[in-house]
Amino acid sequence: MTVMKPTSLEAFYEEAAVWTGKDVNALLPPGIGKEIGHFNVFDIAATIEAVKRKKAMPYNRRAYYKISLIRGRNRAEYADKVIEITGNALLFATPKVPYHWIPQDPHQGGQFCVFTDAFLIKNKSGVVLEDLPIFQPGGYPVFEITDEQAVEIGQVFAKMKIEIASDYAFKYDLLRNYVLELIHYGQKLQPVTALASSPNAAARVTALFVELLERQFPIESPQQQLQLRTAGDYASRLAVHVNHLNKVLKEHTGKTTTALISNRILQEAKILLKQTDWTVSEIACSLGFEEVAHFSNFFKKQTTVTPATFRI
Repeated sequence: MTVMKPTSLEAFYEEAAVWTGKDVNALLPPGIGKEIGHFNVFDIAATIEAVKRKKAMPYNRRAYYKISLIRGRNRAEYADKVIEITGNALLFATPKVPYHWIPQDPHQGGQFCVFTDAFLIKNKSGVVLEDLPIFQPGGYPVFEITDEQAVEIGQVFAKMKIEIASDYAFKYDLLRNYVLELIHYGQKLQPVTALASSPNAAARVTALFVELLERQFPIESPQQQLQLRTAGDYASRLAVHVNHLNKVLKEHTGKTTTALISNRILQEAKILLKQTDWTVSEIACSLGFEEVAHFSNFFKKQTTVTPATFRI
């Protein structure tokens, strides 16, 4: 029985050693062991040979954050979303959502950096990644950008590469600023509605609901089960009436509480069906369905196919 666990930084470096032909220790940034968290930057070209051998980068959850500047025609797959990239793109990846990207032509370029949330915690601004709009559930993880924007972003990555190899005593403080610059660049590319915020109580209830919903995931073992399954469960935990919660979410998201819960459960169901060898019955149970038939009916209603057919 396979338990889907996030790919660790150690596993990432084992793969990176294959891409680059270098020893793992040679890939680690100088002095990083003395720092809180982790950071590194790479050229995408160094990964292309691995991509050719495997046909695609591994599709899984990662235990770190990743920001990529991609130059070339590619396809990015985020959970159940497929995004075609025809030119340049800025891609944000979080530990919560599995993804992979598949090059569609041999002409590839760009850079990417990997880092942990602890790396930014040391920043004096006290940045918490999960609080940033770019990393919120249902956000916009991939942005197609112009050649001019790609050059501008590429300059930030170039500074990262120069700085990480330097002996400047405060280089990691500077690198944190570069990471934040990329994050804010991406957030400025988001639609205005995605960044809109309100200090009122309704907005807080919406934010708390989304946070509570996402805490239920990922499901990493058949023995793990959703603790909150219905609109009533969430309303009770948030200490609001279920009708009020539904009204607030409908106004802020355009969807009912039940629809939002169902969409997130469906997303997780698709991931588990594709990325584990758990039985359909085990998946149904972990997602809060008392009977496998109820899960099958739910899945088919949402997708028009059965879980078994989707898994093929």
